[in-house]
Amino acid sequence: MKKLIFKYGILCFLALLSQVAILAQSSKQSSVIIIMADQLRADVLGKGFTPNIDALQKEAVSFNRAYCAAPLCAPSRASFFTGLYPNRTGSMINPWEKDDEVYGNTKAGIANLYGLMDTQWDSYHVGKQHFFTEDKMDKNPSTNTKWITQESYSQWMKEQGKPKPGGKIYKDVAPELVSSTHTQLRSYSTPATGLYKEGVDFFLDHYIANEAIKAIKNRDVNKPMLLNAMFLAPHPPFSIPEPYFSKYHLNDFVLPENVGEWYPGQSPLQMYNLTGFIGSRYSRDQWGQIWTKYLGLVKLLDDEVGRLIAALKEAGIYEQSTILFTADHGEMLGSHSLWQKMCMYEESARVPFLLKLPQSVKSSIKASNEVISLIDFLPTVLALNGIKNPNKMDGVSLLPLLQGKPIERKAIFLQYDGNGSLGSSQRCVVMGEYKLTVDMFKDEAYVELYNLTKDASEKENLVFNKDFASKTDELLFLLREHMKQTGDRLDLPKTIMQTFLKNYKYGIQKSDKVQ
Repeated sequence: MKKLIFKYGILCFLALLSQVAILAQSSKQSSVIIIMADQLRADVLGKGFTPNIDALQKEAVSFNRAYCAAPLCAPSRASFFTGLYPNRTGSMINPWEKDDEVYGNTKAGIANLYGLMDTQWDSYHVGKQHFFTEDKMDKNPSTNTKWITQESYSQWMKEQGKPKPGGKIYKDVAPELVSSTHTQLRSYSTPATGLYKEGVDFFLDHYIANEAIKAIKNRDVNKPMLLNAMFLAPHPPFSIPEPYFSKYHLNDFVLPENVGEWYPGQSPLQMYNLTGFIGSRYSRDQWGQIWTKYLGLVKLLDDEVGRLIAALKEAGIYEQSTILFTADHGEMLGSHSLWQKMCMYEESARVPFLLKLPQSVKSSIKASNEVISLIDFLPTVLALNGIKNPNKMDGVSLLPLLQGKPIERKAIFLQYDGNGSLGSSQRCVVMGEYKLTVDMFKDEAYVELYNLTKDASEKENLVFNKDFASKTDELLFLLREHMKQTGDRLDLPKTIMQTFLKNYKYGIQKSDKVQ
């Protein structure tokens, strides 16, 4: 035991030294530029669709195993901006249902990136605003951040006399639990595609890039800049302007093998969720056509990011800026026959995480395969700029990794508590090469375990293999402990595996029965 304590102490000391070494390289606070896409699959980067983002990646550190804290817009962004898991922020759903809207807001008094930085930085939020707070931070006149949001775009479009992209033809109804007690129908986006005839000049993401560029040009040059450029693409509706609508065809890419496939070991409870209710309607061939339009939106996003980066360079602040490119979550886009996000498969939960450091700060690595979370960005950027962290965060600084040192964390966690209201729930833990998910609908639970190194497409649920019973128990224990420590509203019964294997014994091969 003494040896373990000594070893842990040495590792902590080395990690501290590595952070001090990085901070010593930078003599002043840097501008911080956050570029966040919405619903962007990490696996579409670097394949010819994103040359501007790929160029940024060459100058950045790539974290190849980054995950959101929740595969849904509002809770993911709340965790990103606070460094806390959803159970602690209080934001667990998108607050569309009045009865449950309290669960969509970050609790008042929780420190966040804006409040911690916008007194010293010239701060701008441009684009999608789904960081909902109890104190309505974006409406508070005392805030030092300039807010240019989707409401600003709507007003501008009204002045231009132009219709916004989308409409009823891009939506359909799906069942959704309210307060985890009763079901109602709610309208959500489908994979329907169509041409947005008004052109790219009136498209939301072009507007966001324009406003971000204006902010760069008009910034207070006596302060470092804090710019949160929150793009919507490639989030649906797939109402897309030319030339992006016709940009790609089926022979321009290889459709992932798990698109249009429903595997025997995946949770049937997804059929109660928007993901399976809508996603299971489409064949692999249909998904292929949908992919051509999604990739068009990805290229549109990349072009707007390219314009933004060019503006940073023209303003002379690119080299000494900390730049993060990421997404709030991914998109299933037919993988596992599912649609949108709201689940724990890699396509939904894993996100790009490209961190370009200021020129004065050196990293000993170009890429990392360490499992990290979006909650790690805030403690990292605070440490990088010498800002004292006022509260204990769930996220950890990534500065030690930049110097090739380990971070002291065993696993990361994700959760889902419903889309527009409290409904079906999922809890997930990722540790090393394994991922375990518990999918819950009312009183039923379905358990999945995958080896992400050997089975990147998550086709074989290892819970049904007796050789992985101890690994399942280990990860369930970690998940239970995390849920207790963060004050989760749910718990996992000790008999969860016994009940699960009884209900789904048909999934166990005779030679692989769990004893």
